[in-house]
Amino acid sequence: MHMVIYALVEASTHDDALATGKSVFDRLVGADPHAGAVFDPRPMSETTNPTDTNRPEEHWAVEYDVEPIRIRDPVAEALAVLDPGEPFVVTYEDVVKAAGHSCPTASGAYRIAQVGLDALYPDGHPVRSEIEVLTAGPRDDATYGVMSRLISYVTGAAQEDGFGGLGGGHGDRQNLLTFDAFESDSAAPTFRFRRTDTGATVAVTYHVGDVPDGGPAIGNLQGILDGSASDQQREAFADAWHRRVQVVLADDSLFTVEPV
Repeated sequence: MHMVIYALVEASTHDDALATGKSVFDRLVGADPHAGAVFDPRPMSETTNPTDTNRPEEHWAVEYDVEPIRIRDPVAEALAVLDPGEPFVVTYEDVVKAAGHSCPTASGAYRIAQVGLDALYPDGHPVRSEIEVLTAGPRDDATYGVMSRLISYVTGAAQEDGFGGLGGGHGDRQNLLTFDAFESDSAAPTFRFRRTDTGATVAVTYHVGDVPDGGPAIGNLQGILDGSASDQQREAFADAWHRRVQVVLADDSLFTVEPV
């Protein structure tokens, strides 16, 4: 399948992409009489659906209450990962996996993307490759750098190293993420989301300074890191920490959304 994708990416036009992709696929599955099959053509349901034996089991210590983000991906649709018009469902847990942890920055990035895309696409699903993300800060900033990676994970927007799309640029995500793109009136993290198909733009500001500090139990983190914390201190920290995260996920007043 990687050979098919490579052929599609390298093709210069839509017609070339279809012709080249068909030729490569025929060779892979053995439809070409001059080439033996090197690909198992059984339906995906027989070979690749997760089962109890091939899906890794995860033991989460916390549950979050927040709606998922539904977003279409033209490349996934073209390559038959999704049916046409059907979205990926991105959860906050997915973003936690990408970040490796859960915190007010990760949850803030998720909500920035969520409220921004909701405002930008009031009547339908957002579409990867048609969403430009602009930041008010630099890439090496501790907040903007981390948040932009997670927002990119959701939206697909990337810099010059992003996916270049299939033949003819279908689903191109390159040069859709720009740092230091504008000046914000607020010192709080601010991102803009622009639809490349319509030009509609919204700005989202995350009032991170209004997030509760979590109280004295947050101070138990150092003991957790050096191994000196008791079980009670660990539990108190976990409760205080994840209550802060849940506030970010639930409190709309922490975010300002404005058209640009």
